[in-house]
Amino acid sequence: MRGWGCNCAIGALNPNHIMHFFNRVSLSTPESVELEFTLAGIGNRTLALLIDYHILALLLVGFWVLWGTFSLGLLSYLSSSGVNYASAPLWLLAIALLINFFIFAGYFTFFEVLWQGQTPGKRFTKIRVIRDNGRPISLSQAALRSLLRPIDDFCFVGVFFILLSKQEKRLGDWAAGTLVVQEQRGDRKATLTISDPAKQLAIELPKLADLSQVLPDDFAVVRTYLQRRHRMDARASNDLSLNLARQLRTLIGLETIPPNTTADQFLEAIYEAYQHFSEPERIDNQTLDSDFR
Repeated sequence: MRGWGCNCAIGALNPNHIMHFFNRVSLSTPESVELEFTLAGIGNRTLALLIDYHILALLLVGFWVLWGTFSLGLLSYLSSSGVNYASAPLWLLAIALLINFFIFAGYFTFFEVLWQGQTPGKRFTKIRVIRDNGRPISLSQAALRSLLRPIDDFCFVGVFFILLSKQEKRLGDWAAGTLVVQEQRGDRKATLTISDPAKQLAIELPKLADLSQVLPDDFAVVRTYLQRRHRMDARASNDLSLNLARQLRTLIGLETIPPNTTADQFLEAIYEAYQHFSEPERIDNQTLDSDFR
């Protein structure tokens, strides 16, 4: 999870192994909690790119129309003023091409940073970009992917890289250290026991904290722990649940946890609330009475 120190259960995510099996990527935390992601696949990525390119084309057409209008007005003004403007059209064209490039690269960089690895096309196809260690991508990684996109698009170079790579990476992914995976939202079919106190806390959480900070891979860690806790050693389960709960509390902006709430109950509440959480609600955090006992 973002912002966690090196001793954190999730923040120390390191891929001890990444394997490809039926389009799956498996990442293991130091606590032996495995996260599995389904690779996006060439079909989803192509559809997402087509959607993004249609939106981008509309933006670029709008820009060229405005730039053309501005250029004609400027040249007309220079002509009526008697100024020698022989080189002005070339300068205007050069500036337009530069701005065109920035719009092209900036579109993907802007949305992938703002939406944590997703563009409008990726949102529609429910895929997103993550780092090789499962964390959200940074500005530098998003920019590097965008800058290398023209090379990947040239003669379908990126398609060949994706088809020939076990991790389905294009050139930009290799350079940036990223993966494109299918979005993981709440799995309502998962068989988990949610206690009554956790259900009550889940109803209150959206009002008390910023659940938009919980990413799909964060949710996957919580879900995996809740599914496997009964098969874990009691001491290991207690230590891990307390560690995860404390760090989730920090992530969503809770200063303290309600009295008599166990770490497991808090994780169950996060699991339950996340599945019903639809729109980010950013309100002032309220101070509760006490922390974990």
